[in-house]
Amino acid sequence: MTTVFVRHEVSDYAAWRKVYDGLRSVQAENGVISEAVFQSADNPNDVTVTHEFATPEAAKAFMQLEELRSAMRTGGILGAPSVWLVEKA
Repeated sequence: MTTVFVRHEVSDYAAWRKVYDGLRSVQAENGVISEAVFQSADNPNDVTVTHEFATPEAAKAFMQLEELRSAMRTGGILGAPSVWLVEKA
């Protein structure tokens, strides 16, 4: 199992969340097994998202999708996100 963590700041959580929720079908069609969204306790616009995949290859392919890149541009993300992949030990 591969998990992708993405942490970024957004300009407006509610607006970002609408864009994120609009990607559910893209997630399902591209190997996302489960997902979760977390907000910092100190800053609701500091968001960490996790997506689980069966393989690292599926995770990497998902991260290259143009639909995902487009959503990140229109979702109000500020700066470059921090992204890392982990394998369940």
